[in-house]
Amino acid sequence: VQLQASGGGLVQSGGSLRLSCAASGFPQNSYQRLGWYRQAPGREREEVACISSSDGSTTYGRSNQGRFTISRDAAENMIYLQVDNLRPEDTGVYYCVADWTYYELKGPCVAPRLYGQGTLVTVSS
Repeated sequence: VQLQASGGGLVQSGGSLRLSCAASGFPQNSYQRLGWYRQAPGREREEVACISSSDGSTTYGRSNQGRFTISRDAAENMIYLQVDNLRPEDTGVYYCVADWTYYELKGPCVAPRLYGQGTLVTVSS
């Protein structure tokens, strides 16, 4: 399984970004739960958002406050994270994460099996 995140960069406070993650190599007939974690400087990693391959249901971490939207393009094996009204405290490395098994996975991305390499988001004030 491979996860390739992209789309990070430097943005001004109040701006928007869309992060992308190419997810590939899952076992045939498996179910996946895909999402995003982030790690701000000096802080622990935290879940941002998660989406289920079974039914497209989504969950969001406490930092969301309605500003993050996760989506999935199953045909292209991509997931996205739209982040609006960015704040300096959103600065950090954003990781695409995945879990997979042979039964349906829903709910938060708890203890993901795999983290991608991360993409840096820097929000200037």
